Amino acid sequence: MLLTIDIGNTNIVIGGMEELNVLFSLRMTTQGKKTSDEYGIAILQLLETRGVKVDDIEDVIIASVVPNIMHSFRNSIVRYLKKIPYIVGDGLKTGIAIRTDDPRSVGADRIVNCVAAFNIYGGPCMAIDFGTATTYDITTQKGEVIGGLTTAGIGISADVMGQKAAQLPNIEIRKPKSILDCKNTVTSMQAGLVYGYIGQVEYIVNKVKEELDAPDLKVISTGGLGNIITNETKVIEVHDKFLTQKGLRIIYDKNKKLA
Repeated sequence: MLLTIDIGNTNIVIGGMEELNVLFSLRMTTQGKKTSDEYGIAILQLLETRGVKVDDIEDVIIASVVPNIMHSFRNSIVRYLKKIPYIVGDGLKTGIAIRTDDPRSVGADRIVNCVAAFNIYGGPCMAIDFGTATTYDITTQKGEVIGGLTTAGIGISADVMGQKAAQLPNIEIRKPKSILDCKNTVTSMQAGLVYGYIGQVEYIVNKVKEELDAPDLKVISTGGLGNIITNETKVIEVHDKFLTQKGLRIIYDKNKKLA
């Protein structure tokens, strides 16, 4: 079994993979710095809930956008799982080319999503990740990542309204029955958030198709809130909740063959 670990700003997602089959996906909150012992014990406890033992793990691969925890986290893998992890961006081959002004500044999670979208669904393609921020990353037919957009995540947008406007409450993010179903503060905020976000996604996707001259652009979404938007628009072809885990598997396989 390959253990895939995606360290994001909000959550750390730990997945078990056999080939491209996802056996499990577990989450822990990304918090401030912890010791390698604290990370190691937390990982072992999570794995125990799925009956996974250290000997079941063949290898570990990590993508992280939180560099200040990586020293302790890497050491926890070495100490508790007895593996030296592969780390995306640490000289690993991805099979795609990053054609941006500063390729090193592109987040590891975004690269992994592009790898998965291109290899599984083909190019040209766009991977939309509805996470803490919402990211739109574009890969050409040739497997070249030519750029991406970043917007505030729908969760952040909801939080900011509740924090910055004294009379606006914190709300559950869900779509009202109708865009006109906004007869109170809560449904007014829900309608504005969800329908506004659908509009944002549709405009960005259609504009990219136009400027790229790629009407056949494949659009794949992922991320915790992706289903809410994907179910309400035709511009997204598929929601793949395990896109990042699959991308980590693909990158691992490419580099394992070179080892």
